[in-house]
Amino acid sequence: MEGKTTKELMKVLQEKHGINIQKDKQQDLLNMGYFHGFKGYRFIKKSENRIPYRNFEEVIAIYQFDKKIKTIFYSSIMQIETALKNITLDTVIGLGSADFTFVYEHLLNDYKKHRPGSKDFKKKMKNRLELRNIIYNTISYNYRMNQSIIQHFIHKNKPVPLWAIFEIISLGDFGFFIHSLNVEIRTNIAKSLSIYSTVHDQKVRVLEDMIFLIKDFRNAVAHDGVVFDCRFQLTPPPNRCVQFLHSETAMDNITFETIIDYVILHVYLMSKIGSPQKDVQRLKRSFAVASERLRKQIPRSIFVSIMGGDAEKKFTLLKRL
Repeated sequence: MEGKTTKELMKVLQEKHGINIQKDKQQDLLNMGYFHGFKGYRFIKKSENRIPYRNFEEVIAIYQFDKKIKTIFYSSIMQIETALKNITLDTVIGLGSADFTFVYEHLLNDYKKHRPGSKDFKKKMKNRLELRNIIYNTISYNYRMNQSIIQHFIHKNKPVPLWAIFEIISLGDFGFFIHSLNVEIRTNIAKSLSIYSTVHDQKVRVLEDMIFLIKDFRNAVAHDGVVFDCRFQLTPPPNRCVQFLHSETAMDNITFETIIDYVILHVYLMSKIGSPQKDVQRLKRSFAVASERLRKQIPRSIFVSIMGGDAEKKFTLLKRL
C-alpha cells in the first residue's frame, strides 16, 4: 500500500479539498498528522458535516482549540471523579461497612423494589450481577498487573475494601455502581451533594446521568480523542437530567450538543463538591479565552456551528454560576 509524504499531502489539501496551505505550514501538518489531525477535524460530529475551510490556518485554529479544551478540563474531571467516589464511600461506610460483600448484599439491591421474576426485576438483577463480575474482574486484572493496593489485601488474605475498589474501577463502572444502589442510598448521596429534586428527579437518577455524561468526555480526553464538537457523546442525556440542570442553572437549551454545555455541567459539579472558587473561575476564564481566540480565527458561521447560536447568552449566564 502506497503512502504519501507530507509534501504530497499538502498538495491533496490544496487540490482535492480546496484548502490553501503555504509551504511554511509543512511542519504544522507534520506535527498534527494528516490522518489524526486533518481527517479528524474536517467535519463537525458526522463526516457529511464538512467544515468549509478556506485555508490551513483555520484547520490549525480548531485543532489547537480542541487541544486546549482537553488541557483545561483534565484536572477538573479528575477532581470531580475523586470527590464523587469519596463522597459515595463516606455515605456507604456511614451506613454499614466498607466490605464489598456487605455492600453487595445490603446496598446494591435496587432490584428488590420490583416483583420477583418481573421484567424490571430481571433487568436490575442482571445489572447487579454484571457489576459484581466487573469489579471482581478488575481486581483480578490489577492483581496480575502487580497493583500494590490490591496485592496488599490479597496477600494478607483480606477482602479488598470498597475504597481500594474505587481506586481501580473506571468512572463508567462507578456510575454503574451508583445505578445499582438502592434508592435510599442514592438519595443520601444526592442529598449530601445537594443534587436532589423531588420535581425533576423523583427516581434519584440525575447524579448517575451526570457521571455517565462526564465519563464519555473523560474517556475522549484521556485517549486524545476529538472533543470540540462533542462527538464523544455515546447517548443523549435523559430529559430528567436536562430539566434538572435547567432548573438549577436557569439556563435554557442545555442539550450537550455543544461543548459549552459540558462547561456548564463541570462548573455545576465543581460547585457541588466544594471546589475552590479560584479553580472554578480559572476553568471558566480559560475556556472563555480559548473560545474567543477561536472566534477571531475562523468565520463566524463555522464558530456558530461549533458553539451553537446561543453561545454568547450561555457565556453571559455562565459567569454567574
